[in-house]
Amino acid sequence: MTTAIRRRGPDADGAWVDTDRGVALGHRRLSIIDLSPGGAQPMESADGRYVIVYNGEIYNFADLRADLEAAGQAPGWRGHSDTEVLLAALSAWGLDRTLAALNGMFAFALWDRAEGRLSLARDRMGEKPLYHGWVGQGEQRTLLFASDLAALHAHPAFRPEIDPASVSQLLRFGHVPDPASVYRGVGKLAPGTRLTLSADGGEDAFVYWDTLSEYARAAGEARFRGDAIEAVDELERLLGNAVLRQSVADVPLGSFLSGGIDSSAVTALLQHNASGPVKSFSIGFSESAYDESPHARAVAAHLGTDHQELIVTPEDALAVIPDLPGIYSEPFADSSQIPTYLVARMAREQVTVALSGDAGDELFAGYNRHVHAHRSWPRLARIPRPLRRLAGRAMTAVSPARWDAAIGPLVARKAVGVGEKMHKAAGVIASRDGDALYATLISVNPDFRELLRHPSEKDGFEGRALEIVAGLPLPDRMMAMDAIHYLPGDILTKVDRAAMAVSLETRVPMLDVDVIRFAWSLPADMKLRDGVSKWPLREMLYRHVPRQLIERPKQGFGVPIHDWLRGPLREWAEGLLFDSAASLDEYFDRPAIAALWQRHLSGAGNHQHRLWPILMFQAWRARS
Repeated sequence: MTTAIRRRGPDADGAWVDTDRGVALGHRRLSIIDLSPGGAQPMESADGRYVIVYNGEIYNFADLRADLEAAGQAPGWRGHSDTEVLLAALSAWGLDRTLAALNGMFAFALWDRAEGRLSLARDRMGEKPLYHGWVGQGEQRTLLFASDLAALHAHPAFRPEIDPASVSQLLRFGHVPDPASVYRGVGKLAPGTRLTLSADGGEDAFVYWDTLSEYARAAGEARFRGDAIEAVDELERLLGNAVLRQSVADVPLGSFLSGGIDSSAVTALLQHNASGPVKSFSIGFSESAYDESPHARAVAAHLGTDHQELIVTPEDALAVIPDLPGIYSEPFADSSQIPTYLVARMAREQVTVALSGDAGDELFAGYNRHVHAHRSWPRLARIPRPLRRLAGRAMTAVSPARWDAAIGPLVARKAVGVGEKMHKAAGVIASRDGDALYATLISVNPDFRELLRHPSEKDGFEGRALEIVAGLPLPDRMMAMDAIHYLPGDILTKVDRAAMAVSLETRVPMLDVDVIRFAWSLPADMKLRDGVSKWPLREMLYRHVPRQLIERPKQGFGVPIHDWLRGPLREWAEGLLFDSAASLDEYFDRPAIAALWQRHLSGAGNHQHRLWPILMFQAWRARS
């Protein structure tokens, strides 16, 4: 099982087995802190009570170590790893108090030898993955858990069975949302949760960090009450501290730099505190509409980083696509997974750890949906819905190709898929309320049921979840839902799997717990100030990088999948969609997909977002 996930930890492996009690813990190590055998896992606590296997980093481990020493609760340290500090904290404080004290990204399994209990735990926001599920029957019933489904496949008792509901979710969102997985009986431990299983068969799940409740509290009773300048000052202090904490490593470290606001902010703070040029990495494309490398180059030149860039040809990107099902152990269909993997692979040639700017959009209202919710929806909602629905139908009566022809020349030179955006806007206009608006905007394919033989009735949005944040302004409700849905399911999954496929650790300073709480405490009209998104983050960045290097229309980290499907990927796609061996009919409506495919080929519409999840599922299924 550990050999199956060697890429996540190529430096060493280890196992701890208690045959009498039927417990086996395995670990693959990517050595980051304390490269000596003193940091090896599985690791036992100094008092012999606990054994742990752990993936991730505890960024405040030095502070925890000092607290333990000050209280006279520190053991005789064997090394300087965060794993040893984690175990010492568990021995001194217990599991739940320790979890509350941790500031980091992690997934771990902890065996309590005294109580005969196994506990699984995952970090607050879901940066690190943890799959788990039962296999076998009777006395042979066994709990399996791992960072990657590939490890579960390696167990002889594992019998994978695809959950049809997960296929529905994949088509709608482009990923399988937590806590489900693509397989029946296998789940992902929810972020901010620990699950304890005892020898008598008892299970105790405890949510030590409830994201929505934390968001509601921060935006309510703990709301930031300073002025705008004080907000920028506090953000610079907190994010600067987070970057410092996450810069601790005994191996080379660098940063991803796209030239956008988030990655530029992280790189600027990293460089500000560095004794020499930090290594920064960006990727560019020969297609100018997708190429941000000149912007990254300009920011790097101003900051004085040791900048590396890779200009990718279509052939380079296309060569990655056959590997995607292996990189992502369950179907995953955000096409920006391709450039993410390529930049990670380039960075790994020089560093073992890379800081990223991820989560800036989710924390500081960086997506268009946040801007629309703040500025446009209040006015739009005053129009009677029947009139809005009529306008939506009129917009969809014009094909995307005709919209492109009519409006394309009038908008920004680099605009892509204007017609498709007009059709999505039609759905937005007709939305029942703000929460339905979010559900439409977050769906890569709102009409996903039309493509399935047996669509699931689950819609992926829980009523209780929306109730917790019901009193917040719509932009805040959207950002709160992003934090439990889009961020762990798409963004963090994309980066973790792509980077770990090349044995690169990525760290996300924006998800430092102090930064999270502060961001959530800011009123929506401070994040979206005078129609400008991410206002505090922008203003902080302008203290380090000239405004003119940053200000430009938001550009996604994507690739021209729509064109490739009509050209170099056509044969590959048609083989997956229509080859009888692919068993399309088991889950999908073949005539509906054939019609969709033909509309895409003809140029009548850009249907890459509807087609890519199906193709990724079929490619994953053919490989698994």
